[in-house]
Amino acid sequence: MRELAVIIMTLNEAENLPSCLGSLQPLDCDIFVIDSGSTDRTVDIAREAGATVLSHKWETYASQFNWALAQIETPAKWVFRLDADERVSPELSHSIRNSLPQLPEDVTGAYIALRILFLGRWIRHGGMYPTWLLRVWRRGIGRCEDRWMDEHIALEHGTCCHLAGDLIHENQKGIDPWIQKHNGYATREARDVMQSQGDTSGRLSGQAASKRWIKENAYAKLPLFWRAWWYWAYRYFLLLGFLDGREGALFHFFQGLWYRSLVDAKVIEAKRKADANTHG
Repeated sequence: MRELAVIIMTLNEAENLPSCLGSLQPLDCDIFVIDSGSTDRTVDIAREAGATVLSHKWETYASQFNWALAQIETPAKWVFRLDADERVSPELSHSIRNSLPQLPEDVTGAYIALRILFLGRWIRHGGMYPTWLLRVWRRGIGRCEDRWMDEHIALEHGTCCHLAGDLIHENQKGIDPWIQKHNGYATREARDVMQSQGDTSGRLSGQAASKRWIKENAYAKLPLFWRAWWYWAYRYFLLLGFLDGREGALFHFFQGLWYRSLVDAKVIEAKRKADANTHG
């Protein structure tokens, strides 16, 4: 019986998908690609690699992923959440093969270290590595949080372990799609802010819970716009982001300062529109 089922969400991921699927070859796993209307060769690439392709209209990441959890047919005991622009390192593949079958029943999830590559460079500093993500869990135990952005897997019960090896994130589409993608992320995160979801870190564990608590109980209390500059300075100087060189300087600027400023700009715009509607 196969131990693992991998779920990958796609929309026009022809550039990223081959390396993602190729990294799964050493694993004896069921692969499910959940496509939301690709117009390139994404679906063909997935089927050629032996993946099962399911199509579903996109609403939010959380609803799409939870729909997939309910739809996939597999005898696998474990589920692995993988993005199309990610690939499994050989060390992680070895760890998954050898560790999962040996875990006791009370261990229901596994954290994996995310390694981000930007313009070909490993971003090691600025608090970026290791980022521990709950990406593997026992089937039926975990679901994706119902949020617009920054969605994590929440487990019903059990404890978690850490797997050796990295999950490598490298978007091979180029800078333009990266910018467009983060513009969309900013819109979604601004919506979360405006809906005032409050502290939901209690549903999480580990590093994700700590970061969520800081974000919603400290960062959110800081003044709009200026907090992005403070966050970037903290990341780039105190957390040594400058050691990541030229590529790191660009990454920390775009992902730390530009992105967080864009979120705040969208929040300011939304508040102005809300005030105008209220008083108009």
